[in-house]
Amino acid sequence: MQIERLSLTHFRSYRDAVIHPARGANVLVGENGAGKTNVLEAISLLVPGRGLRGAALGDMAQSGGPGGFGVAARINGPQGPVDLGCGTTADAPERRMVRINGAQATQSALSEWLTLIWLTPAMDRLFTEPASGRRRFLDRLVQALIPAHAHHAARYEAAMRQRNRILADERPADPAWLMALESQMAEHGTMLDSARRETLDLLGQKLAVVDHGPFARPVLALEGWIGLDQAAFTQELARGRARDAAAGRTLSGPHRCDLNVTHYAKQQPADRCSTGEQKALLLALILAHAELVREQRGEPPILLLDEVAAHLDPLRRAALFARLAASGSQYWMTGTDLSLFAGDDAMRFYLVKDHAITEA
Repeated sequence: MQIERLSLTHFRSYRDAVIHPARGANVLVGENGAGKTNVLEAISLLVPGRGLRGAALGDMAQSGGPGGFGVAARINGPQGPVDLGCGTTADAPERRMVRINGAQATQSALSEWLTLIWLTPAMDRLFTEPASGRRRFLDRLVQALIPAHAHHAARYEAAMRQRNRILADERPADPAWLMALESQMAEHGTMLDSARRETLDLLGQKLAVVDHGPFARPVLALEGWIGLDQAAFTQELARGRARDAAAGRTLSGPHRCDLNVTHYAKQQPADRCSTGEQKALLLALILAHAELVREQRGEPPILLLDEVAAHLDPLRRAALFARLAASGSQYWMTGTDLSLFAGDDAMRFYLVKDHAITEA
């Protein structure tokens, strides 16, 4: 799975930019604020979700531009070449339009064509931030293995939002409408929960046998909500209407779960590990997941690694580059210092400066 051509139009700091990346390592080098992460963010919009920054669409259009933006890529994967694109218009800056081979499509359809895994400096706080961040992280891992996960997540969230609005209304709720929404939540929620547990089981098996080298081995578990079958979940939602109305939100369901990570060698929760240990756990998890995706789907995912080398010692940096080179993935890295990547002639370098990208 490779990006053969990437085009940005009025996106963030770029009026227009085109990159023809290498099949393996692509490294964007430039000063802080030059726009390196903007390129990774543009790529991350080619899968369902809000991208690696989680930013509002209206903030992505070029400042001073005509309004709206476009991101397009030619992908070559197991199903052959395909053109993916997304963007907004000046008239609808918060409405994301998606096209696949020129035809209008849904966001969830993107997951059938492209698999991405990313790691950003903000994710260094993954183990100490609220559970919602870990759920989003987990769902990206699941989606890479089970593309339909994005569809079930979207349908579950939509049904839950409608149910919450109805319960918050002072007028008497229509029992039939509530029952229909709760049935939808149960249908898609049980699929969400099942996919998460299946992914964690497979990933746990992979983490138990892979050679982590200088990186720590994480142990994973899903906590916070005991999975129910569809009928039992439907009944639980119906019984909880008064409670949920008083709380102003739904208090039971897969949206309440949490990803628990433990440092295997120390038998210590990740949030109590040092910053360096947490980074090592996260890298081990990402690398093992990339291998699992390659085994399960027959093609390695594309990896987006923002400033990943900056805070690694030489031993871990060398180990990371070796694992990446052996993965078969196309991967993108950013950095401010070219010397961090010295000694690897297989990497293709791009200089990011003055709102332009040139091959170094």
